[in-house]
Formats: sequence, C-alpha cells, structure tokens
Amino acid sequence: MADGGYRPAYNVQFAADTKSQVIVRLDVSTAGTDQGQLTPMVRQLRQRYGRDPDALLADAGFLKAAEIDELACRTTLYLPVRTPEDPTRDPHQPLPDDSPAVAAWRVRMGTAAAKELYKDRAATAECVNAIARNRGLQRFGVRGPEKARAISLWFALAHNLMRTVALRQAAAAT
Repeated sequence: MADGGYRPAYNVQFAADTKSQVIVRLDVSTAGTDQGQLTPMVRQLRQRYGRDPDALLADAGFLKAAEIDELACRTTLYLPVRTPEDPTRDPHQPLPDDSPAVAAWRVRMGTAAAKELYKDRAATAECVNAIARNRGLQRFGVRGPEKARAISLWFALAHNLMRTVALRQAAAAT
C-alpha cells in the first residue's frame, strides 16, 4: 500500500483442470469477494477453448443465484449449498422463489455423487491454491492490478511447466 503497509488488495482467481492441476485461466480483481467471478471465468474459458466447461467446481464464496441462472444451461455447477438459518429445513430442497436452474442445483448438490465430487475438491481444485501459497504467492510486493496480474501469470507459467514435467514423468512410468 502507499503507506508501506500490507492489506488485502487483490483477489487472484485460478481455474484449473482438476485431473492434471494445470491452470487454464486466471484473473486478478480488486473485489473483496469471489461472488460474481464465475461468469467472467467461464467467458474467458469459452473464448480460449471454444466451448464452456462441462462442469465447474467452486467454493461457497462464488455462490450467486444470478450466475447459476446464467451458467447452468451450459455447465454443470458444483458449489456447496449454504446452511439455512432454520436447522429443520433441508438445504437441498428448492425454495419457492428459486429459479428452475437454482432449484436443480440445490437438488443436485444433495445427491451422493455431487457430495462425493465436492468432497474431493480440496485434493483437486483447491490444491493449486495451496501450492501457490506454499511456493510463496501470498503477498504482492507491487502496486497496481496489472503488476499483480503479471506476477500471477509468471506463477501460472512456472506452475504449469512443473506440472507438465510431472505429468510426462508419470506417463512414462506407466
């Protein structure tokens, strides 16, 4: 910061293939929340790869009903359902004012298959974020989103090169 202090200023979003842990998309924003970040992520993936992802696995911070409505027609979304204030209400049962896409997402997240898939999130999707922190990507010693994006891109490039080596070694061993 201008005063020499450190405070949260940039929010880095990585999209990674869960099987290979290769980073396929990143963005840096100054938003203090992940809400509203799924749609730009999917747009960039569509532009880059010519299609929407078949499925998207994200944490609860990304949860925004409007984005579920927009994305659910082309991508299967796996985001946890928030715990209701009323402990007697089943969170996986649609609410009266839910859109059809949100209702379908609630029901899907109540299935054993979705719960199992989401349970593996820490070892798949979240692993890239943990690796980033372990490799020192915790603070940006620069000011400005363009510079923070450049550092994030350098990290993603180095990460993907190391993943490529590891994946090739694994393939050669089989």
